[in-house]
Amino acid sequence: MLKFIFSFLIFVSLSASTFGQAPVKWYTFEEALDLMKVEKRKIVIDVYTDWCGWCKRMDKSTFQKQHISNYLNENYYPVKLDAEQKETINFAGQKFKFVDQGKGKSYHEFALAVTRGQLSYPTVVFIDEDLNIIQSIPGFRSAAEFEMIMTYFGENKHKEEPWSSYQKSYTPMRLKFKQNPADKPKPVLPAKFNGN
Repeated sequence: MLKFIFSFLIFVSLSASTFGQAPVKWYTFEEALDLMKVEKRKIVIDVYTDWCGWCKRMDKSTFQKQHISNYLNENYYPVKLDAEQKETINFAGQKFKFVDQGKGKSYHEFALAVTRGQLSYPTVVFIDEDLNIIQSIPGFRSAAEFEMIMTYFGENKHKEEPWSSYQKSYTPMRLKFKQNPADKPKPVLPAKFNGN
């Protein structure tokens, strides 16, 4: 019996630590365009390369945070774009291709286009529901920085408030939940825990 209780407590603690946690569901740009036909959302593109250390760090630290991944999955179509991918991307009647200029200088035309000619890794590009680039933001961003940025564009605050005032008045998500417990997601327990 003691072994069962111990196993149950371990299961509950592991479940509690991962509850509500879903990794970012990354799409290709083409998949995001197909999804836009069903439900319009903004697109966020993570422009990276395989050799970029800061890109890997942002994947492991920023994008792995539960509140970041949940928000991106619910409000955007997140796209991973390898700036050195070989596959052609068709968009708006144009073919974007890989340009081979030798090691360290090669790039994909689509990455160049969405970063407006400013290739830097990582760069996160925000695109609105009408497929217009809102802004590209180069460089590594911590979870706290990225949370503020993704909500600024995700909630259309960029249309009504300057970034400087948004930064000053921003309340982090973790504090918003403390202020309004009704906003916290409620755990969904298996049927046997609900007495069924």
